[in-house]
Amino acid sequence: MATPLPRLFAALFATLAAFVVDAAPATFEQAKVALREQVYYDRNTIGDTYCGCPWRWAGRSGGRVDLQACGYEVRAQPVRAARTEIEHLVSAWTLGHQRQCWQNGGRKNCVATDPVFRAMEADLHGLTVAVGEVNADRSNFNFGQLSSTPYQYGACRTRVDFKQRTAEPRDEVKGFVARVQFFMHDWYGLSMSRQQQQLFSAWDRMYPVSDWERERNRRIAKVMGYSNPYVEGGRSWTIGQRPSGEGLARLGEAKHPFREDSRPVPPPTQVVRADAAPVIGNRNSGIYHLPAGCPSYEQVSPRNRIEFKSAADAEAAGMRKAGNCR
Repeated sequence: MATPLPRLFAALFATLAAFVVDAAPATFEQAKVALREQVYYDRNTIGDTYCGCPWRWAGRSGGRVDLQACGYEVRAQPVRAARTEIEHLVSAWTLGHQRQCWQNGGRKNCVATDPVFRAMEADLHGLTVAVGEVNADRSNFNFGQLSSTPYQYGACRTRVDFKQRTAEPRDEVKGFVARVQFFMHDWYGLSMSRQQQQLFSAWDRMYPVSDWERERNRRIAKVMGYSNPYVEGGRSWTIGQRPSGEGLARLGEAKHPFREDSRPVPPPTQVVRADAAPVIGNRNSGIYHLPAGCPSYEQVSPRNRIEFKSAADAEAAGMRKAGNCR
């Protein structure tokens, strides 16, 4: 007996649908919902990233944390400690500060005017679930080792040093954090200091990919249309490597973030062509100076002088921009 056409079409449609990638979120708000519904939907009893605290889903993307179940002690913000929040493992400041939109008005302006920033902000590969208070305390701090800093959240083994502006995640997720950093910096052409590269490379070696990390990567790839090769083993980070910027190319942008139109525009009296004047680094202080807007550009002694083609190259070498640059 022949199969009725409607049933045949339904079966064919179901087969094809299994291979269709779900629509990637276009905004951070959409990403938060997608993270709940398509990635972390069954992880609430396992625990959040920073503290391992279970939660009960509430609302479109939030949750109510069971603080007693994980031995969490509130440091200073009981309201935020009681809820989960969606955390950017690569902070929004890191995602945005290299782009012109951030120079012209910070995150709010980037969300309103820059489609690349919106794509970075909404990339599920860079997002996770965290206790709100720890998310707030981490702020836009870099990650690091804090062996002498006391734990502040009871049994939670993530800690924050506010004076050093540094956060150290618990050991169980250090490898995961490192591989997210590698992917986001590489995919979106973001510069990373040599110190951070060395730290994350060490964490990557010490803490191998877990079963959940692989499953998380598979779930996100189904939504975003691309996976994290640093999780799959198809790529490894090399200290000093230049980010590929594959994600920027996918979005129709130049591969390197430090294009002329993505830098702050210097005052008219100080305009200097980028191909005519190098970025100057001081090998002694670890500080670099731009050819425009940095008063100490000409004051670096020849003995300590290092030349770079761009600020990105200087930062990849582990240098930081002079504080008196405008």
